Amino acid sequence: MENNEIKQAVMMKASAAKEASRKLSVMTSGQKNNMLAAMAEALAQNAKEILFHNEIDVDAAKDAGLSAALIDRLTLDEKRIGDMIKGVKDVILLEDPVGSCVEEYKPSIEIDIKKIRVPLGVISMIYESRPNVTVDAATLCLKAGNAVVLKGGSEAINSNRILAKIISEAGVKAGMPAGAVQFIDTTDRTAVLEMIKLKYFIDLLIPRGSEELVNFINQNSSIPVLSHGKGLCHTYVDKDADMDMAFKIAFNAKCQRPGVCNAMETLLVHKDIASKFLPQMCKNYFDSGVKINGCALTKSIVPSVNEASEENWSKEYHDLELSIKVVNSIEEAIAHINKYGSMHSDAIITNNKEAADKFLMEVDSAAVFHNASTRLHDGSVFGLGCEIGISTMKLHARGTMGIKELTTTKYVVRGSGTIRN
Repeated sequence: MENNEIKQAVMMKASAAKEASRKLSVMTSGQKNNMLAAMAEALAQNAKEILFHNEIDVDAAKDAGLSAALIDRLTLDEKRIGDMIKGVKDVILLEDPVGSCVEEYKPSIEIDIKKIRVPLGVISMIYESRPNVTVDAATLCLKAGNAVVLKGGSEAINSNRILAKIISEAGVKAGMPAGAVQFIDTTDRTAVLEMIKLKYFIDLLIPRGSEELVNFINQNSSIPVLSHGKGLCHTYVDKDADMDMAFKIAFNAKCQRPGVCNAMETLLVHKDIASKFLPQMCKNYFDSGVKINGCALTKSIVPSVNEASEENWSKEYHDLELSIKVVNSIEEAIAHINKYGSMHSDAIITNNKEAADKFLMEVDSAAVFHNASTRLHDGSVFGLGCEIGISTMKLHARGTMGIKELTTTKYVVRGSGTIRN
């Protein structure tokens, strides 16, 4: 497609989404849940077709030499399709936030005031790699009464295309306004450049992908942006940690699924337990194929690790690679996290309540964990059904975002001929 054709196509889809959003905003919870139920059923009925198209993307990714972790992010199987379906069904069970009263009061003059939740309108998702985002984003947006415009990455074009087609057609058959789920069916980056200008049609833009993508959109969008920042997550093993617990959590945080944003990228270890903890921990990592970049003290304890450079402390690996630093105190651990981290997810392993409370209060991140893996920072784990992303911003929404975070508020004021004197 020529640039002008892409521009017109994107604008038409955004315009259609805006029109559909007006109808969605007044639909009942029952109507929206029926749409979602039809989408879940359609995903189950078309699982083989989804896997067929996903295999095309995965094969292309392998041919392009993408890392194993990135290919894992891209890959769908029966379990992951089942998880998508479960996510839709879980959202159906959630209470509809639209119309709920956030606050109600009566000032001194003769009026009654309610502050209620209402849909945002049209939400645009620009994302990379993970095809499940297509379903998760549409599900959450629709439940909150919003239309959605989806733009996935080129590496998942076939997967995203078939998923968007299946859920859109099923939703329309079940009463969803036509145009409520829009998919930008091109890999041309011109589409992104056009989307971020459409402030009259799109009310909120959520980028979910690489740091470069998020930074570009933040710097160039004329639409309000809710950033899903990079996940440079830490685990700090305190001097009072239970060793067995620390081995288990630190391994899970790095190795359970290394290509996702809540995977640990830096392990911090208190100097008092480093010589006891690091040899076995590093062996566990090495046995699982993890490349380790360690500080001088780490290397003196485990000589086979690579020597870390300054840039390693700021690096999000998205792979089986890890930075390890030995620290002198919990204060040094907190300072390191607040300096190098991305304010995403950070954890402390300790049996010392005072140390845990200090860490949880002073680490400036969207989610902080005590004796638990950073991998738990997820919408489904937090009881939100699924998530549209994890915000590392501080305004409107922070942390894992569910349906409430996809609404805004408005005041409803009732009087009896009341005027201002």
